[in-house]
Amino acid sequence: MSDIQKIIDHLRDRGETLSVAESLTGGGLGAHITSVPGASDVFLGGVIAYNETVKQSLLHVPGAMIEEFSVVSEEVAQAMASAARAATGATWAIATTGVAGPGPSDGHAAGTVWVAIEGPTPSTIALELQGGREEVRNATISSAISAFSRILSTRT
Repeated sequence: MSDIQKIIDHLRDRGETLSVAESLTGGGLGAHITSVPGASDVFLGGVIAYNETVKQSLLHVPGAMIEEFSVVSEEVAQAMASAARAATGATWAIATTGVAGPGPSDGHAAGTVWVAIEGPTPSTIALELQGGREEVRNATISSAISAFSRILSTRT
């Protein structure tokens, strides 16, 4: 059984829901989740906030936070996840932000990624990924799904 199927089954069994806020994954995380039948039972939706202005306007990430930490930071990832969770009313939210490449951005090397999971057991993950743009994006999606699956599997 895939991690996505395990996540969907776990959330369905508990009456819980999930949303996403994506930057560097550009909708890929939500697409990956919804590729599995039954996702509509638990997946509420998400926001693709690829641009800093959208992070501020739709996800209410404070400009001062972006200035202090940059969009590629644990703080911004957490703010994105928290906002997606609040906007959708989901039990859980996963956010992705980082640099897919090919080159650096705002002083961060390509492959620098933050994933935030907000919910009953919040968590953040820092990733330093190798590869081209698509490899970084795909590895981010896989890492986010794997981490969320592990979090759910440890809950009683």
